Amino acid sequence: MKILGSIMLAVGILIAGASGLCSLVVFGSGMSQGGNGLGELFGIVLIVGGIPFGIGLALFFGGRALVRQAKREAEESKPAATHESEKTAASDGPSPQ
Repeated sequence: MKILGSIMLAVGILIAGASGLCSLVVFGSGMSQGGNGLGELFGIVLIVGGIPFGIGLALFFGGRALVRQAKREAEESKPAATHESEKTAASDGPSPQ
């Protein structure tokens, strides 16, 4: 589970990062060319770049949840540490008679 979650994290970051940066560049270049029709440009950028960005975010958060779940399961499966070697007769109290 931890490996799958890590892969999902990495792929999600790459997809969301690439589509987000590409959308930002397209929108910025549209603004620098006079800014006519920004509403239409924003809609196109939202559809073309927003869908992969949303998929990337979903992969990121899903992978993060898998990694956290795997860590929790690993911690729960560890046996509780007992310190039998540290106990002494004086610290355990009087011995029963």
